[in-house]
Amino acid sequence: MAIILAMSTHSIAETKDKLSELIARAEKGEEITITRHGRPVVRFTPISAPAGRMTDADLDWIAKRRVGRGRPKENAGEFVSRMRDEDWAR
Repeated sequence: MAIILAMSTHSIAETKDKLSELIARAEKGEEITITRHGRPVVRFTPISAPAGRMTDADLDWIAKRRVGRGRPKENAGEFVSRMRDEDWAR
């Protein structure tokens, strides 16, 4: 879910000149409304929040919804290292 930071309104003519800038602003969370003759016709909104690292709250949310399992005891990197060190490939 994206968080809308602000909202701005631009005419089609203005949008033609600033399309790349307006898209970049929408990607950062700003809602952009495009107007034709002063009436809103299109809205740019971010599709998703910028990618980031999972937080402890995210992992807790996942753990509560996993069936028959608790929170992982190690992260993916530790798991792969353990597999390699224990020579699981044989």
